[in-house]
Amino acid sequence: MTIAKSVTELSPDPAAGRQSHERRGILFIISAPSGAGKTTLCKQLSASIPGLWHSVSYTTRKPRTGEEGGREYYFVDENVFQDMVARNEFLEYAHVYGNWYGTPRKALMDKMEQGINVLLEIDVQGALQIKKKFEDGVYIFILPPSLDTLRARLQGRASDSQEEIVRRLQRVKEEVWSFREYYYIVRNDDLAQSLRELQSIFLAERLKTKRLDMNWFEQNFIIERDTQQSNRTT
Repeated sequence: MTIAKSVTELSPDPAAGRQSHERRGILFIISAPSGAGKTTLCKQLSASIPGLWHSVSYTTRKPRTGEEGGREYYFVDENVFQDMVARNEFLEYAHVYGNWYGTPRKALMDKMEQGINVLLEIDVQGALQIKKKFEDGVYIFILPPSLDTLRARLQGRASDSQEEIVRRLQRVKEEVWSFREYYYIVRNDDLAQSLRELQSIFLAERLKTKRLDMNWFEQNFIIERDTQQSNRTT
């Protein structure tokens, strides 16, 4: 049994099947230093939480081994990317590690307007841009157990040069101080535990009082009561 399936069985989503056009979708933003396990966790969240749409960003970097266009990213050259910038097609975009990354605006906004919850997997720079527009979003930061563990992970995946690893680790030291901008911190020491913690956040946010569908509430609790009171007075 996969981790995603086992967590779903333990933590069923009571909001599944209750998506409504009356309620705007929730925007979940997850950031993490390179090598902290963000991509793996986001894939498992998408597979295990019903009604969650995983936004796919655009990038000018080349695909890594095993990556597919439209799944991990939409891979485009810089001319195409800059044309999209000129047409204001990105909700946010940033230059990271020598490449451009951008979040497509229309698809994300359409999903939220349809009442669908959206998972956005972006770097700190992009997340801070998004936060200026969506304070009501749910901002989650994933930390590796330590800088030494992160260094070992980056070296172990053998996709970056030693110079690139040093540059990424330096950026990590800068990015981790942005943790105060996020509402939740998940330390990814154990993948299964981290996934359970993230699912708990998603479930709790869906059940917050401020996200209650007031139309549903009024139809089931207020209007009927007012009708009964009116009948007693006539």
